[in-house]
Amino acid sequence: MGLGISEIDYKSSNDIEFEFDPSAPPPFRLADIRIAIPKHCWVKDPFRSLSYVFRDLALIATFIATAIYLDTWLFYPIYWAIQGTIFWAIFVLGHDCGHGSFSDNLLLNNVVGHILHSVILVPYHGWRISHKSHHQNHGNVETDESWVPMPEKLYKKMGYSSKILRYKIPFPLLAYPMYLMKRSPGKSGSHFNPYSDLFQPNERNYIVTSTVCWTIMAAILVYLCTVFGTLLMFKIYGVPYLIFVMWLDFVTYLHHHGYEKKLPWYRGKEWSYLRGGLTTVDRDYGLFNNIHHDIGTHVIHHLFPQIPHYHLREATKAAKLVLGKYYREPKQSGPIPFHLIKDLSRSMKQDHYVSDYGEIVFYQTDPHLFPSSSPKEE
Repeated sequence: MGLGISEIDYKSSNDIEFEFDPSAPPPFRLADIRIAIPKHCWVKDPFRSLSYVFRDLALIATFIATAIYLDTWLFYPIYWAIQGTIFWAIFVLGHDCGHGSFSDNLLLNNVVGHILHSVILVPYHGWRISHKSHHQNHGNVETDESWVPMPEKLYKKMGYSSKILRYKIPFPLLAYPMYLMKRSPGKSGSHFNPYSDLFQPNERNYIVTSTVCWTIMAAILVYLCTVFGTLLMFKIYGVPYLIFVMWLDFVTYLHHHGYEKKLPWYRGKEWSYLRGGLTTVDRDYGLFNNIHHDIGTHVIHHLFPQIPHYHLREATKAAKLVLGKYYREPKQSGPIPFHLIKDLSRSMKQDHYVSDYGEIVFYQTDPHLFPSSSPKEE
């Protein structure tokens, strides 16, 4: 009794289980995660990378030939779903070229990246540079590049129709072409303009090159329309392109939104590269994991984008020993990731803006946008 604390009090104080705070500074460093990842996970095999390119392009050519040969509306829906998904897969490979995780050869990365991205009407260097900015500023409300939360002041200036276009499915799933043209609300510039705010003066020649490649591809598509007809080209290319865009917006949005519990966004001194990267979310896409090159294994990719996609799963398994609760295990998916549609829908209804103040902020809900959707208590 002379200790001044009863045995019961002592036991209770040790049995308290504090709720994990994902915004708290982690007790580990980026270097600790790096050390935990096996050395061979950093090795890039250009022949293996190219094998995925040949596989995907062969599939695209095969399905085009099959669709033209059959030319039946019974087959087209199947063709659109498959071809749009393969378009998305080659985007991911071009994305790897942009990160340098495709190979150590800069020329090979740029040549392959231009081919893959131009085929699906993406300006390779323009997107590569803006995506690099996204990785360098992930989780930062003020400087992140894609799917950035809107500050409350900017949100309240938006008209109702603009809010619906941003938050009402399916409109956000078709946003990517507009993003390439004019970026996100509150930001200015175009991925096609070498004088855009996105780019430094020494990057302008890169942008010109990519814009020229994009223009050549667009001209080829117009020419093919004159030869084969607009309807056939819409069926062969147009619909798969739209499916690809929906895949891109669906997956990239869920990389940073839609987790069961709200995750922090940062500004000012509270932000760091590590803390911002830890707000990224891994997703399981079932049978699509291999098809789209494990892009859902995203936390380690965001922290270390130099790791090839075919090593991400092993690197993640090793890194989890360091990350602890800062790593959120993805829900296991069936063959088709239907469970993610619910996550997307819930986020669109609840994640609308963040406060103009504070260096650690969480999404807030506009109760007037979707009155029937009241967010559950976290």
